[in-house]
Amino acid sequence: MTPRTATTAPADLSAPTSPPAEPPTWTGQPVRRVEDPAILRGWGTFVGDVAARDATCLYAAFVRSPVAAGRIRSITAPPGVRLITATDLAGVRPIAPELKRPDYVRVEMPVLATDVVRFVGEPVALVLAESAALAEDALDSVAVDIEPTPAVLDAAAAVRPDSPLVHDAAFPGDPNTTVDARLTTPGFDAALQSAATVVELEVSCGRQSAMPMEARASHAAVDRGTGRVTLHTATQMPHVVRTGICDCLDLDEDLFRVVAPDVGGAFGAKMSLAREDVALVFLARRLRRNIAWIETREENFLAAWHSREQRYQLTAAFTEDGVLTALGADIVADVGAYSCYPVTFGVEPLMAFAELPGPYTIAEYSVRSRAVLSNKCPIAPYRGVSRPVQTLATERIMDVAARRLGLDPVTIRQRNLVATFPHTTPTGLVLDQASHQEALVEAARQVDLPGFRERQAAARAEGRWLGIGFSCFAERTGYGTPAFAARSMAITPGYERVNMSMDPSGGVVLRIGASPHGQGLRTSLAQLVADKLGLRPEEIRVVHGDTDATPYGWGSFGSRAMVIAGGASSRAADTLRQRLIDIAADQLECAPEDVDLREGQATVRGTGIGRPIKQLARLAHHNSHLLPAGELPSLEVSATYDPGGTFSNACHVAEVEVDELTGAVQITRFLVVEDAGLLVNPAIVDGQVHGGVVQGIANALYEELLYDDRGILVTTSLMDYLPPTLAETPDIEIIHLASVSDATLTGAKGVGEGGTIGAPAAVLNAVSDALSPLGIELTHLPATPSRVRTAIRTAQARLSSEGALR
Repeated sequence: MTPRTATTAPADLSAPTSPPAEPPTWTGQPVRRVEDPAILRGWGTFVGDVAARDATCLYAAFVRSPVAAGRIRSITAPPGVRLITATDLAGVRPIAPELKRPDYVRVEMPVLATDVVRFVGEPVALVLAESAALAEDALDSVAVDIEPTPAVLDAAAAVRPDSPLVHDAAFPGDPNTTVDARLTTPGFDAALQSAATVVELEVSCGRQSAMPMEARASHAAVDRGTGRVTLHTATQMPHVVRTGICDCLDLDEDLFRVVAPDVGGAFGAKMSLAREDVALVFLARRLRRNIAWIETREENFLAAWHSREQRYQLTAAFTEDGVLTALGADIVADVGAYSCYPVTFGVEPLMAFAELPGPYTIAEYSVRSRAVLSNKCPIAPYRGVSRPVQTLATERIMDVAARRLGLDPVTIRQRNLVATFPHTTPTGLVLDQASHQEALVEAARQVDLPGFRERQAAARAEGRWLGIGFSCFAERTGYGTPAFAARSMAITPGYERVNMSMDPSGGVVLRIGASPHGQGLRTSLAQLVADKLGLRPEEIRVVHGDTDATPYGWGSFGSRAMVIAGGASSRAADTLRQRLIDIAADQLECAPEDVDLREGQATVRGTGIGRPIKQLARLAHHNSHLLPAGELPSLEVSATYDPGGTFSNACHVAEVEVDELTGAVQITRFLVVEDAGLLVNPAIVDGQVHGGVVQGIANALYEELLYDDRGILVTTSLMDYLPPTLAETPDIEIIHLASVSDATLTGAKGVGEGGTIGAPAAVLNAVSDALSPLGIELTHLPATPSRVRTAIRTAQARLSSEGALR
């Protein structure tokens, strides 16, 4: 991949509202990530490394259901095989996350299936052996007798009155429905009736896997003297994992430590509590033995959380000029067999419910959004959660309406994008300062839409199918407890807390509750803090991922860490900075406001008089009797940040060429014009955008988990599930805008999910534009070659038939 990056900053959007006390020297610089050298050289420590270094540990392998629905008759193994079933886990509580709202139905997920199984891959037992190979061999000797029962494999069928029940719990008269959120604004019906044009459309998305490079893995080590257990696990949320397992085992959290070492990708799939981890910790305590479990790729596809199997029935009302006056949606999310902890299976339908209007000024809105159970692997958040499908819905509506009204795709968006801030959506979300209009205008300028239309017409004359697609979106980022409390979560995440200390040699340790796993947060936070304290980033050590060494926090997910952990770190650095300034002012016999901290020195502004910051640190620790009156010994501070959230935005543009014979789609150009506020490290931001766009292209064209009519997953290897390679990845051009928003303390907005959110709609719009002479409107993700080829042949047959009739 050869990304091309330009930077554009309109004059009124170019600087943070509150500049730091000193001119920044590190913030905004593409500092190389401190995380990379060890990983690239093979010096990292992953869970598999922890297990490999433990010569005494047992290995677990899980026996999984081969049927989608059924009653367990028996599970047996020959003598010599150490078999653990649900009976052996008596007293372990099921995993049962909750929302405290009337439109939510709680279901329980046992650690091991007890009487019934509910999806292929559900763990029904486990075996223990002295090595991973022996454990795998032991699996083959286990006999599982399950009486199959009717399975629910389709959300549309699941809600029929005569549908089998995945769980007994459901809304009366709505079988298998576990979330049912509804809203209609007062003027919706009138707006629909008075519309000049009403567009009706169904969009849908197939199931996806986050498919991290490292599958799930855990190692539970027990201290035989105290009974205390340490779990090394590939997770995004160490503290939340600790709480969830302790709740299941009725264990005090002080007796349990969770460590997230290096994590080989996560993308949301490692933020949910794994039932396998509960079993490992229980057995390690019971047996007083260390136990490891390393998930296989097949297991990861079968049982490690899926995502985004959704369908939207849309109704949109437009004026003659293309103004969208009302939007209606009936949203169904197939959430699989169980609920994910802690965010629940409400995470997809409730996000879609609240955020579907996106960046558009929609006055009237009517929505019903449901979570529907099925006998498939449960869903959990995956990069972008519902937003890639939400964005597909609104962006396909825009293009279909534009064609019907004779408008180009830029004009119809300009007439509907939010332009004044703050803007309140029909669901009560407040969009802070952003650049929706500016991003679209800049994207259109860059791609030269009139020039593309000329090239497209020339290509069509040669029998080639070129297309262009736009996608505009707002990405809700950095939201704290106010946002999660609105969902009425029993466990309400959001805030972040940090502890910061300076040791006697002047080195700074920043301990954070966030848990980065590839985002470069250690580098970015060090840059932010270094500017505050007048130090170099390498003098800041960031500690994370260990519940014994960090304050309670909510990990890293949802494009939140730079905003929230960054805000808390900024506050802590401000406090520590002031303490250093007060000590320096006392030593230098000047006013605190005259002290500068810069390049490792505390100096009197405008003079050469000063002290090294290292000297001040030693004084605070070793000569505390010399500190100013009221100044405490040592240099330790804490801070918390809990914002309401801020919206990033972007416009993506894809240019494609479609092969009429094979249905293959080649992306010939991909442009991102994005606005994430202040870029603490532009190189890291670009990397996040690049990776996100590639995953969005995967969603658009390639990746899909498929079940057969028995409920058996047939895409369980990389022979069947097709992530894009470098050969399918285009150059990605990025242009940065920078809005100033008071909704974020540091000026930074989240950026981690944006690439994945916008890319699918841009690609699908481009393919539909290419095939528009055939009357083709693609509305399902992914648009695989087979689906595209079928659509072309169907359209050609229809046009041929119509021509014959004429």
